[in-house]
Amino acid sequence: MTTERNRPLKVRVKVRKGRTLAQKLWLDRQLNDPYVAQAKRDGYRSRAAYKLIELDDRFHLLRPGSRVVDLGAAPGGWSQVAAKRVGAETGQGRVVAIDILDMPPISGVDALHLDFLDPTAPDKLKALLRGRADIVLSDMAANATGHRQTDHLKIMALAETAAHFAREVLDPGGAFLCKVLRGGTEGDLLADLKRDFAKVKHVKPAASRADSAELYVLATGFRQVSSAA
Repeated sequence: MTTERNRPLKVRVKVRKGRTLAQKLWLDRQLNDPYVAQAKRDGYRSRAAYKLIELDDRFHLLRPGSRVVDLGAAPGGWSQVAAKRVGAETGQGRVVAIDILDMPPISGVDALHLDFLDPTAPDKLKALLRGRADIVLSDMAANATGHRQTDHLKIMALAETAAHFAREVLDPGGAFLCKVLRGGTEGDLLADLKRDFAKVKHVKPAASRADSAELYVLATGFRQVSSAA
């Protein structure tokens, strides 16, 4: 039982000169987030690792020997989890990753420092993959504008681009997991994916903050289409 004596004290962040209220609130949330603290203890680069861990525990997406593509990988939390669970660290599976931000090396992960929207990115990822993929992960998000509908549309555009790429590289039976934001058009993506995947649903892991509009689209049982590369 947690008592007042051993309960962690809440860290209070002061508003300093040059720090906006929004920055203060973000820092306050980070310092008091149990997943942030747990990530530091477990050696993960971000709290996002626990989103993938929870979803994989529920849906068994990352199997030993699987080939994984991680879109929007930095700082690397999802790639760390994927590499460990598919055995890429020991050469069993394969993980390739891409992000516009530079990312320090991760054992078992081949990473591209490149914007996924760059016209050369898909072919470079395919060359690294050296074959087809069993799962495409996308935790990509555009820089927030503060305008909810604009942010929704920007992330949905990324999700649609990721879904198109997934269709090009997935093996039959493969899976696609992608971050979206609630805002009105996320249902269109589900309807589109249902044409090519056996099961499609929205999922929200516990590690995804309750007050966030963030959701994940999970599509499994890919039915390879004739136009796929």
